[in-house]
Amino acid sequence: MAKSVLDKFKIRKGKVFEAPLEGAFGRLVTPFEEFIHRQSSSGILLMLSAVAALIIANSPLQQAYQHLLHLPISLNAGDWEFSLSVHHWINDGLMAIFFFLVGLELKREFLVGELSDLKQAVLPVMAAIGGMVVPALIYASLNAGGEGERGWGIPMATDIAFAVGCIALLGNRVPRSVVTFLVALAIVDDLGAILVIAIWYTEQVNMTALITAGCLVVIMWLLKAAGVRRSPAYVFVGLLLWYELHLAGVHATIAGVITAMALPARPKYDPVAFSTFVKDIIRSFDRCFRPGDKIIANDALRARVMALGNGVNLAQSPLQRMETRLHTPVAFLVIPIFALANAGIPIDSFTSSSAVLNPVTLGVIAGLVVGKLIGIVGATWLGWKLGLGNLPKSASFHHIFGVALLGGIGFTMSIFIAELAFYSEQELLIQAKAGVLLASVIAGVAGFLVLRKAPVSEEYQLAEEGDHPLAEDALEAEKRPAGEG
Repeated sequence: MAKSVLDKFKIRKGKVFEAPLEGAFGRLVTPFEEFIHRQSSSGILLMLSAVAALIIANSPLQQAYQHLLHLPISLNAGDWEFSLSVHHWINDGLMAIFFFLVGLELKREFLVGELSDLKQAVLPVMAAIGGMVVPALIYASLNAGGEGERGWGIPMATDIAFAVGCIALLGNRVPRSVVTFLVALAIVDDLGAILVIAIWYTEQVNMTALITAGCLVVIMWLLKAAGVRRSPAYVFVGLLLWYELHLAGVHATIAGVITAMALPARPKYDPVAFSTFVKDIIRSFDRCFRPGDKIIANDALRARVMALGNGVNLAQSPLQRMETRLHTPVAFLVIPIFALANAGIPIDSFTSSSAVLNPVTLGVIAGLVVGKLIGIVGATWLGWKLGLGNLPKSASFHHIFGVALLGGIGFTMSIFIAELAFYSEQELLIQAKAGVLLASVIAGVAGFLVLRKAPVSEEYQLAEEGDHPLAEDALEAEKRPAGEG
Protein backbone atom coordinates (compact mmCIF):
# COMPACT_ATOMS: atom_id res chain seq x y z
CA MET A 1 0.00 0.00 0.00
CA ALA A 2 1.17 3.55 -0.68
CA LYS A 3 2.47 5.13 2.51
CA SER A 4 2.24 8.71 3.62
CA VAL A 5 5.34 10.86 3.33
CA LEU A 6 5.68 10.92 7.10
CA ASP A 7 5.48 7.11 7.38
CA LYS A 8 7.90 6.72 4.48
CA PHE A 9 10.62 8.72 6.14
CA LYS A 10 9.96 7.54 9.71
CA ILE A 11 9.87 10.81 11.62
CA ARG A 12 10.90 9.73 15.10
CA LYS A 13 11.01 12.99 17.11
CA GLY A 14 8.63 15.88 17.55
CA LYS A 15 4.88 16.04 17.19
CA VAL A 16 3.02 15.44 13.95
CA PHE A 17 -0.58 16.68 13.81
CA GLU A 18 -2.71 14.76 11.34
CA ALA A 19 -6.36 15.15 10.39
CA PRO A 20 -8.32 12.06 9.23
CA LEU A 21 -8.23 13.04 5.55
CA GLU A 22 -4.62 14.21 5.42
CA GLY A 23 -3.16 10.77 4.70
CA ALA A 24 -4.57 10.71 1.17
CA PHE A 25 -2.75 13.93 0.36
CA GLY A 26 0.63 12.78 1.64
CA ARG A 27 1.24 9.81 -0.64
CA LEU A 28 4.32 9.77 -2.82
CA VAL A 29 3.30 9.41 -6.47
CA THR A 30 5.15 10.21 -9.66
CA PRO A 31 3.84 13.05 -11.89
CA PHE A 32 2.81 10.45 -14.51
CA GLU A 33 0.82 8.41 -11.95
CA GLU A 34 -0.90 11.60 -10.78
CA PHE A 35 -1.66 12.52 -14.42
CA ILE A 36 -3.18 9.09 -15.15
CA HIS A 37 -5.25 9.13 -11.95
CA ARG A 38 -6.67 12.57 -12.74
CA GLN A 39 -7.36 11.71 -16.38
CA SER A 40 -9.20 8.49 -15.44
CA SER A 41 -11.26 10.29 -12.78
CA SER A 42 -11.96 13.11 -15.23
CA GLY A 43 -13.10 10.60 -17.84
CA ILE A 44 -15.77 9.26 -15.50
CA LEU A 45 -16.96 12.78 -14.60
CA LEU A 46 -16.96 13.71 -18.29
CA MET A 47 -19.18 10.71 -19.05
CA LEU A 48 -21.62 11.70 -16.30
CA SER A 49 -21.69 15.31 -17.57
CA ALA A 50 -22.47 14.15 -21.12
CA VAL A 51 -25.32 11.94 -19.86
CA ALA A 52 -26.65 14.83 -17.75
CA ALA A 53 -26.59 17.14 -20.80
CA LEU A 54 -28.52 14.59 -22.87
CA ILE A 55 -31.13 14.20 -20.12
CA ILE A 56 -31.56 17.96 -19.70
CA ALA A 57 -31.79 18.55 -23.48
CA ASN A 58 -34.63 16.02 -23.72
CA SER A 59 -36.58 17.09 -20.65
CA PRO A 60 -38.90 20.02 -19.76
CA LEU A 61 -35.71 21.90 -18.81
CA GLN A 62 -34.63 22.04 -22.47
CA GLN A 63 -35.87 25.60 -23.07
CA ALA A 64 -34.24 26.90 -19.89
CA TYR A 65 -31.04 25.07 -20.91
CA GLN A 66 -30.98 26.78 -24.31
CA HIS A 67 -31.90 30.15 -22.81
CA LEU A 68 -29.00 29.90 -20.34
CA LEU A 69 -26.51 29.00 -23.09
CA HIS A 70 -27.56 32.00 -25.20
CA LEU A 71 -27.62 34.45 -22.29
CA PRO A 72 -25.16 37.32 -23.04
CA ILE A 73 -22.46 38.21 -20.52
CA SER A 74 -20.73 41.57 -21.04
CA LEU A 75 -17.57 43.25 -19.78
CA ASN A 76 -17.66 47.05 -19.71
CA ALA A 77 -15.08 49.77 -19.03
CA GLY A 78 -16.11 53.28 -20.09
CA ASP A 79 -16.97 53.19 -23.79
CA TRP A 80 -15.40 49.76 -24.23
CA GLU A 81 -17.71 46.74 -24.19
CA PHE A 82 -17.06 43.08 -24.87
CA SER A 83 -20.01 40.69 -24.93
CA LEU A 84 -20.34 36.95 -25.57
CA SER A 85 -23.06 34.40 -24.85
CA VAL A 86 -22.56 31.87 -22.03
CA HIS A 87 -21.98 29.23 -24.71
CA HIS A 88 -19.24 31.34 -26.32
CA TRP A 89 -17.61 32.13 -22.96
CA ILE A 90 -17.41 28.36 -22.33
CA ASN A 91 -16.18 27.37 -25.80
CA ASP A 92 -13.86 30.34 -26.36
CA GLY A 93 -12.95 31.32 -22.80
CA LEU A 94 -12.91 28.25 -20.55
CA MET A 95 -11.58 26.09 -23.37
CA ALA A 96 -8.61 28.45 -23.73
CA ILE A 97 -7.58 27.20 -20.26
CA PHE A 98 -7.91 23.62 -21.54
CA PHE A 99 -5.74 24.47 -24.55
CA PHE A 100 -3.22 26.13 -22.22
CA LEU A 101 -2.92 22.85 -20.31
CA VAL A 102 -2.65 20.88 -23.57
CA GLY A 103 0.17 23.22 -24.66
CA LEU A 104 2.00 22.67 -21.35
CA GLU A 105 1.68 18.89 -21.73
CA LEU A 106 2.90 19.06 -25.32
CA LYS A 107 5.95 21.13 -24.39
CA ARG A 108 6.86 18.86 -21.47
CA GLU A 109 6.47 15.72 -23.57
CA PHE A 110 8.77 17.05 -26.29
CA LEU A 111 11.36 18.28 -23.77
CA VAL A 112 11.55 15.48 -21.19
CA GLY A 113 8.71 13.03 -21.82
CA GLU A 114 8.14 10.07 -24.11
CA LEU A 115 8.43 12.29 -27.19
CA SER A 116 11.87 13.61 -26.23
CA ASP A 117 13.58 10.35 -27.28
CA LEU A 118 13.41 9.97 -31.06
CA LYS A 119 13.43 6.16 -30.94
CA GLN A 120 10.56 6.13 -28.45
CA ALA A 121 8.65 8.95 -30.14
CA VAL A 122 8.61 7.61 -33.71
CA LEU A 123 5.83 5.03 -33.32
CA PRO A 124 3.43 7.18 -31.25
CA VAL A 125 3.95 10.09 -33.67
CA MET A 126 3.39 7.87 -36.72
CA ALA A 127 0.35 6.30 -35.04
CA ALA A 128 -1.10 9.74 -34.30
CA ILE A 129 -0.55 10.94 -37.88
CA GLY A 130 -2.14 7.77 -39.27
CA GLY A 131 -4.98 8.18 -36.79
CA MET A 132 -5.64 11.70 -38.08
CA VAL A 133 -5.17 11.28 -41.83
CA VAL A 134 -7.21 8.10 -42.41
CA PRO A 135 -10.32 9.25 -40.45
CA ALA A 136 -10.27 12.60 -42.28
CA LEU A 137 -10.05 10.83 -45.64
CA ILE A 138 -12.91 8.46 -44.77
CA TYR A 139 -15.13 11.35 -43.68
CA ALA A 140 -14.19 13.40 -46.75
CA SER A 141 -14.96 10.48 -49.09
CA LEU A 142 -18.49 10.18 -47.64
CA ASN A 143 -19.15 13.93 -47.70
CA ALA A 144 -17.25 15.15 -50.78
CA GLY A 145 -19.22 17.89 -52.51
CA GLY A 146 -21.97 17.76 -49.87
CA GLU A 147 -23.06 20.30 -47.31
CA GLY A 148 -21.17 18.47 -44.56
CA GLU A 149 -17.73 18.42 -46.22
CA ARG A 150 -16.43 21.18 -43.92
CA GLY A 151 -16.52 18.74 -41.00
CA TRP A 152 -13.59 16.59 -42.18
CA GLY A 153 -11.56 17.57 -39.09
CA ILE A 154 -14.12 16.20 -36.61
CA PRO A 155 -13.02 12.51 -36.57
CA MET A 156 -9.31 13.37 -36.30
CA ALA A 157 -9.28 13.94 -32.53
CA THR A 158 -8.80 11.63 -29.53
CA ASP A 159 -10.08 12.43 -26.03
CA ILE A 160 -7.26 11.69 -23.54
CA ALA A 161 -9.50 11.73 -20.45
CA PHE A 162 -12.04 9.25 -21.84
CA ALA A 163 -9.40 6.97 -23.39
CA VAL A 164 -7.25 6.84 -20.23
CA GLY A 165 -10.40 6.39 -18.13
CA CYS A 166 -11.32 3.26 -20.13
CA ILE A 167 -7.82 1.80 -19.92
CA ALA A 168 -7.64 2.56 -16.18
CA LEU A 169 -10.63 0.26 -15.60
CA LEU A 170 -8.32 -2.64 -16.51
CA GLY A 171 -5.79 -1.79 -13.78
CA ASN A 172 -2.44 -3.54 -14.12
CA ARG A 173 -3.70 -5.99 -16.76
CA VAL A 174 -2.42 -3.51 -19.36
CA PRO A 175 1.35 -2.81 -19.35
CA ARG A 176 2.23 0.69 -18.17
CA SER A 177 4.18 1.17 -21.42
CA VAL A 178 0.91 0.79 -23.38
CA VAL A 179 -0.71 3.53 -21.31
CA THR A 180 2.32 5.74 -22.01
CA PHE A 181 2.02 4.96 -25.74
CA LEU A 182 -1.67 5.97 -25.68
CA VAL A 183 -0.96 9.21 -23.83
CA ALA A 184 1.89 10.16 -26.19
CA LEU A 185 -0.29 9.34 -29.21
CA ALA A 186 -3.19 11.42 -27.86
CA ILE A 187 -0.94 14.40 -27.10
CA VAL A 188 0.44 14.42 -30.66
CA ASP A 189 -3.16 14.03 -31.82
CA ASP A 190 -4.05 17.16 -29.85
CA LEU A 191 -1.23 19.04 -31.58
CA GLY A 192 -2.66 18.01 -34.95
CA ALA A 193 -6.14 19.14 -33.92
CA ILE A 194 -4.75 22.50 -32.75
CA LEU A 195 -3.06 23.04 -36.13
CA VAL A 196 -6.26 22.11 -37.96
CA ILE A 197 -8.26 24.59 -35.88
CA ALA A 198 -5.69 27.37 -36.35
CA ILE A 199 -5.31 26.91 -40.12
CA TRP A 200 -8.60 25.58 -41.51
CA TYR A 201 -11.25 26.75 -39.04
CA THR A 202 -10.30 30.42 -38.93
CA GLU A 203 -12.75 33.09 -40.04
CA GLN A 204 -11.88 36.18 -42.10
CA VAL A 205 -8.74 37.70 -40.58
CA ASN A 206 -8.53 41.24 -39.16
CA MET A 207 -4.93 42.13 -39.99
CA THR A 208 -4.65 45.00 -37.46
CA ALA A 209 -5.65 42.76 -34.56
CA LEU A 210 -3.44 39.96 -35.92
CA ILE A 211 -0.39 42.28 -35.97
CA THR A 212 -1.17 43.35 -32.38
CA ALA A 213 -1.38 39.68 -31.42
CA GLY A 214 2.01 39.10 -33.04
CA CYS A 215 3.49 41.94 -30.94
CA LEU A 216 2.10 40.32 -27.78
CA VAL A 217 3.75 37.01 -28.73
CA VAL A 218 7.06 38.86 -29.10
CA ILE A 219 6.55 40.43 -25.65
CA MET A 220 6.04 36.96 -24.14
CA TRP A 221 9.30 35.68 -25.61
CA LEU A 222 11.09 38.83 -24.46
CA LEU A 223 9.86 38.12 -20.93
CA LYS A 224 11.31 34.64 -21.23
CA ALA A 225 14.62 35.93 -22.64
CA ALA A 226 14.82 38.44 -19.75
CA GLY A 227 14.56 35.58 -17.23
CA VAL A 228 11.08 36.42 -15.93
CA ARG A 229 9.89 33.32 -14.07
CA ARG A 230 6.61 34.57 -12.64
CA SER A 231 3.73 32.77 -14.36
CA PRO A 232 1.20 35.62 -13.81
CA ALA A 233 3.21 37.86 -16.18
CA TYR A 234 2.77 35.33 -19.00
CA VAL A 235 -0.89 34.71 -18.13
CA PHE A 236 -1.63 38.47 -18.25
CA VAL A 237 -0.06 38.84 -21.70
CA GLY A 238 -1.84 35.62 -22.71
CA LEU A 239 -5.22 37.16 -21.79
CA LEU A 240 -4.47 40.17 -23.98
CA LEU A 241 -3.40 37.77 -26.75
CA TRP A 242 -6.69 35.86 -26.38
CA TYR A 243 -8.65 39.10 -26.87
CA GLU A 244 -6.65 40.20 -29.92
CA LEU A 245 -6.90 36.77 -31.56
CA HIS A 246 -10.66 36.86 -30.99
CA LEU A 247 -10.81 40.24 -32.76
CA ALA A 248 -8.51 38.94 -35.50
CA GLY A 249 -10.85 36.08 -36.38
CA VAL A 250 -8.32 33.38 -35.40
CA HIS A 251 -9.85 31.01 -32.86
CA ALA A 252 -8.95 32.59 -29.53
CA THR A 253 -8.25 29.29 -27.73
CA ILE A 254 -4.98 29.09 -29.67
CA ALA A 255 -3.74 31.82 -27.30
CA GLY A 256 -3.60 29.16 -24.60
CA VAL A 257 -1.17 27.01 -26.59
CA ILE A 258 1.04 29.99 -27.55
CA THR A 259 1.23 31.12 -23.91
CA ALA A 260 2.14 27.61 -22.78
CA MET A 261 4.98 27.43 -25.29
CA ALA A 262 6.44 30.70 -23.94
CA LEU A 263 6.38 29.63 -20.29
CA PRO A 264 9.92 28.77 -19.03
CA ALA A 265 10.63 25.06 -18.73
CA ARG A 266 13.96 25.28 -16.85
CA PRO A 267 13.98 25.45 -13.02
CA LYS A 268 16.20 27.93 -11.17
CA TYR A 269 17.91 25.18 -9.15
CA ASP A 270 19.29 21.93 -10.55
CA PRO A 271 19.12 18.90 -8.16
CA VAL A 272 22.62 19.49 -6.73
CA ALA A 273 22.01 23.20 -6.09
CA PHE A 274 18.60 22.45 -4.57
CA SER A 275 20.05 19.80 -2.25
CA THR A 276 22.71 22.25 -1.05
CA PHE A 277 20.11 24.98 -0.56
CA VAL A 278 17.82 22.70 1.50
CA LYS A 279 20.67 21.46 3.70
CA ASP A 280 21.81 25.05 4.40
CA ILE A 281 18.26 26.11 5.32
CA ILE A 282 17.79 23.09 7.62
CA ARG A 283 21.09 23.74 9.38
CA SER A 284 20.10 27.38 9.84
CA PHE A 285 16.68 26.29 11.11
CA ASP A 286 18.27 23.96 13.69
CA ARG A 287 20.57 26.74 14.92
CA CYS A 288 17.59 29.06 15.48
CA PHE A 289 15.46 26.47 17.23
CA ARG A 290 15.14 26.41 21.01
CA PRO A 291 13.24 23.76 23.02
CA GLY A 292 9.61 24.77 23.35
CA ASP A 293 9.69 27.07 20.30
CA LYS A 294 6.72 27.15 17.93
CA ILE A 295 7.11 28.24 14.32
CA ILE A 296 4.13 30.59 14.53
CA ALA A 297 5.76 32.49 17.43
CA ASN A 298 9.38 32.48 16.20
CA ASP A 299 10.04 34.87 13.30
CA ALA A 300 13.48 33.38 12.59
CA LEU A 301 12.04 29.87 12.20
CA ARG A 302 9.13 31.15 10.12
CA ALA A 303 11.49 33.06 7.81
CA ARG A 304 13.48 29.90 7.14
CA VAL A 305 10.34 27.84 6.51
CA MET A 306 9.17 30.49 4.01
CA ALA A 307 12.61 30.46 2.33
CA LEU A 308 12.41 26.68 2.10
CA GLY A 309 8.97 26.92 0.50
CA ASN A 310 10.22 29.46 -2.03
CA GLY A 311 13.18 27.21 -2.79
CA VAL A 312 10.89 24.24 -3.38
CA ASN A 313 8.98 26.30 -5.94
CA LEU A 314 12.20 27.38 -7.66
CA ALA A 315 13.34 23.74 -7.94
CA GLN A 316 10.38 23.21 -10.29
CA SER A 317 10.06 24.98 -13.59
CA PRO A 318 7.18 27.48 -14.06
CA LEU A 319 5.84 25.10 -16.73
CA GLN A 320 5.80 22.19 -14.28
CA ARG A 321 4.15 24.19 -11.50
CA MET A 322 1.47 25.61 -13.78
CA GLU A 323 0.69 22.20 -15.31
CA THR A 324 0.28 20.69 -11.83
CA ARG A 325 -2.00 23.52 -10.71
CA LEU A 326 -4.21 23.37 -13.79
CA HIS A 327 -4.79 19.61 -13.99
CA THR A 328 -7.46 19.53 -11.28
CA PRO A 329 -9.56 22.58 -12.32
CA VAL A 330 -9.41 21.60 -16.01
CA ALA A 331 -10.21 17.92 -15.37
CA PHE A 332 -12.97 18.48 -12.84
CA LEU A 333 -14.43 21.86 -13.83
CA VAL A 334 -13.57 23.09 -17.35
CA ILE A 335 -14.13 19.85 -19.30
CA PRO A 336 -17.33 18.79 -17.46
CA ILE A 337 -18.81 22.29 -18.01
CA PHE A 338 -17.88 22.02 -21.70
CA ALA A 339 -19.67 18.64 -21.87
CA LEU A 340 -22.77 20.03 -20.16
CA ALA A 341 -22.89 22.93 -22.62
CA ASN A 342 -22.23 20.94 -25.80
CA ALA A 343 -23.42 17.33 -25.44
CA GLY A 344 -27.11 18.16 -25.13
CA ILE A 345 -28.79 17.08 -28.37
CA PRO A 346 -32.27 15.65 -29.16
CA ILE A 347 -32.50 11.95 -28.36
CA ASP A 348 -34.13 11.25 -31.75
CA SER A 349 -30.68 11.94 -33.23
CA PHE A 350 -29.88 8.36 -32.16
CA THR A 351 -33.22 6.58 -32.50
CA SER A 352 -34.24 7.06 -36.15
CA SER A 353 -32.49 5.58 -39.17
CA SER A 354 -32.72 8.89 -41.06
CA ALA A 355 -30.97 10.66 -38.17
CA VAL A 356 -28.07 8.20 -38.13
CA LEU A 357 -27.86 7.14 -41.78
CA ASN A 358 -26.74 10.50 -43.15
CA PRO A 359 -23.30 11.34 -44.57
CA VAL A 360 -22.21 13.53 -41.63
CA THR A 361 -23.10 11.09 -38.83
CA LEU A 362 -21.84 8.07 -40.79
CA GLY A 363 -18.66 9.93 -41.75
CA VAL A 364 -17.91 10.76 -38.12
CA ILE A 365 -18.65 7.22 -36.89
CA ALA A 366 -16.70 5.54 -39.69
CA GLY A 367 -13.82 7.97 -39.27
CA LEU A 368 -13.51 7.59 -35.50
CA VAL A 369 -14.13 3.83 -35.23
CA VAL A 370 -12.79 2.38 -38.51
CA GLY A 371 -10.44 5.18 -39.56
CA LYS A 372 -8.65 5.39 -36.21
CA LEU A 373 -8.25 1.60 -36.12
CA ILE A 374 -6.79 1.40 -39.63
CA GLY A 375 -4.68 4.54 -39.29
CA ILE A 376 -3.13 3.83 -35.87
CA VAL A 377 -2.53 0.11 -36.36
CA GLY A 378 -1.34 0.55 -39.94
CA ALA A 379 1.09 3.37 -39.17
CA THR A 380 2.43 1.55 -36.09
CA TRP A 381 2.96 -1.67 -38.07
CA LEU A 382 4.70 0.23 -40.88
CA GLY A 383 7.06 2.04 -38.49
CA TRP A 384 7.80 -1.22 -36.64
CA LYS A 385 8.45 -3.17 -39.86
CA LEU A 386 10.78 -0.46 -41.17
CA GLY A 387 12.71 -0.59 -37.89
CA LEU A 388 11.99 3.06 -37.10
CA GLY A 389 10.85 2.29 -33.55
CA ASN A 390 10.00 -0.45 -31.10
CA LEU A 391 6.65 -1.56 -29.75
CA PRO A 392 6.01 -0.59 -26.12
CA LYS A 393 7.70 -2.92 -23.61
CA SER A 394 5.67 -6.11 -22.88
CA ALA A 395 3.14 -5.08 -25.57
CA SER A 396 1.90 -6.93 -28.64
CA PHE A 397 -0.22 -5.84 -31.59
CA HIS A 398 -3.21 -7.09 -29.60
CA HIS A 399 -2.57 -4.12 -27.28
CA ILE A 400 -2.08 -1.77 -30.26
CA PHE A 401 -5.49 -2.84 -31.64
CA GLY A 402 -7.07 -1.98 -28.29
CA VAL A 403 -5.30 1.39 -28.12
CA ALA A 404 -6.36 2.16 -31.71
CA LEU A 405 -10.00 1.52 -30.82
CA LEU A 406 -9.75 3.72 -27.72
CA GLY A 407 -8.27 6.39 -30.01
CA GLY A 408 -11.73 6.53 -31.60
CA ILE A 409 -13.09 8.20 -28.47
CA GLY A 410 -13.07 11.75 -29.80
CA PHE A 411 -15.47 13.45 -27.41
CA THR A 412 -14.07 16.81 -26.26
CA MET A 413 -11.95 17.92 -29.21
CA SER A 414 -14.26 16.37 -31.83
CA ILE A 415 -17.31 18.21 -30.48
CA PHE A 416 -15.22 21.38 -30.27
CA ILE A 417 -14.24 21.10 -33.96
CA ALA A 418 -17.88 20.28 -34.86
CA GLU A 419 -18.93 23.55 -33.19
CA LEU A 420 -16.43 25.42 -35.36
CA ALA A 421 -17.29 23.58 -38.59
CA PHE A 422 -21.09 23.84 -38.33
CA TYR A 423 -21.58 26.86 -36.10
CA SER A 424 -24.33 28.37 -38.27
CA GLU A 425 -25.86 25.05 -39.42
CA GLN A 426 -27.69 23.59 -36.43
CA GLU A 427 -28.97 20.44 -38.16
CA LEU A 428 -25.49 19.45 -39.37
CA LEU A 429 -24.05 20.24 -35.93
CA ILE A 430 -26.55 17.90 -34.23
CA GLN A 431 -25.76 15.17 -36.79
CA ALA A 432 -22.02 15.58 -36.14
CA LYS A 433 -22.46 15.50 -32.36
CA ALA A 434 -24.63 12.39 -32.61
CA GLY A 435 -21.87 10.72 -34.61
CA VAL A 436 -19.23 11.71 -32.04
CA LEU A 437 -21.28 10.37 -29.11
CA LEU A 438 -22.18 7.09 -30.84
CA ALA A 439 -18.63 6.55 -32.11
CA SER A 440 -17.16 7.28 -28.67
CA VAL A 441 -19.41 4.66 -27.04
CA ILE A 442 -18.64 2.05 -29.72
CA ALA A 443 -14.89 2.73 -29.65
CA GLY A 444 -14.72 2.81 -25.85
CA VAL A 445 -16.56 -0.49 -25.34
CA ALA A 446 -14.69 -2.23 -28.18
CA GLY A 447 -11.30 -0.99 -27.00
CA PHE A 448 -12.00 -2.07 -23.42
CA LEU A 449 -13.07 -5.58 -24.50
CA VAL A 450 -10.07 -6.02 -26.82
CA LEU A 451 -7.59 -4.96 -24.12
CA ARG A 452 -9.32 -7.15 -21.54
CA LYS A 453 -8.61 -10.16 -23.77
CA ALA A 454 -4.99 -9.13 -24.36
CA PRO A 455 -2.13 -10.98 -22.58
CA VAL A 456 -1.81 -9.57 -19.07
CA SER A 457 1.26 -7.63 -18.02
CA GLU A 458 4.19 -9.29 -16.25
CA GLU A 459 3.55 -7.11 -13.17
CA TYR A 460 -0.05 -8.36 -12.95
CA GLN A 461 1.00 -12.01 -13.32
CA LEU A 462 3.60 -11.68 -10.58
CA ALA A 463 1.07 -9.94 -8.38
CA GLU A 464 -1.46 -12.76 -8.81
CA GLU A 465 1.22 -15.29 -7.88
CA GLY A 466 2.27 -13.21 -4.88
CA ASP A 467 5.90 -13.08 -6.06
CA HIS A 468 6.03 -9.42 -6.95
CA PRO A 469 7.35 -7.04 -4.29
CA LEU A 470 4.40 -4.77 -5.01
CA ALA A 471 1.93 -7.66 -5.25
CA GLU A 472 -0.54 -6.23 -2.78
CA ASP A 473 -0.56 -2.80 -4.47
CA ALA A 474 -0.87 -4.31 -7.95
CA LEU A 475 -3.86 -6.50 -7.06
CA GLU A 476 -5.60 -3.77 -5.12
CA ALA A 477 -5.14 -1.30 -7.99
CA GLU A 478 -6.85 -3.80 -10.32
CA LYS A 479 -9.70 -4.44 -7.87
CA ARG A 480 -10.35 -0.77 -7.04
CA PRO A 481 -13.17 0.97 -8.89
CA ALA A 482 -11.98 3.39 -11.57
CA GLY A 483 -11.08 6.81 -10.32
CA GLU A 484 -10.42 5.65 -6.76
CA GLY A 485 -7.02 6.48 -5.32
